[in-house]
Amino acid sequence: MSIMQKFIALLILVIPAVLAGAGVKLMRDSMFGVINDPFTMTAVQFIVGLVLSIAGIWFIGGYILHREQKNKRAAERFQKKENTTADKD
Repeated sequence: MSIMQKFIALLILVIPAVLAGAGVKLMRDSMFGVINDPFTMTAVQFIVGLVLSIAGIWFIGGYILHREQKNKRAAERFQKKENTTADKD
C-alpha cells in the first residue's frame, strides 16, 4: 500500500470526524442560544448539528464494522452470511 493510498484512507476517516465535531459544536451553541451565521433559528441549527453528528458517527462506525468483517474479527452476529445456493428437497 503506497503512502498516497494511506493518506487518502486517513482523509476518508478524518472528514466525517470533523463533520461530527462540527455537529456537536452546532448543538452546543444552540443549547446556549448562540446563533451561527447561516442559521436564523436555534432549532434549525440544532437539527443540522444532530444530523451532522449522526452521519459522521454512522460513517466511522460503518467503516470500522466493514474492516472488522473483512478481517474476520467482528462478533458472530455482525458477520456477513454466506450465500448458499444449495437446493433443499
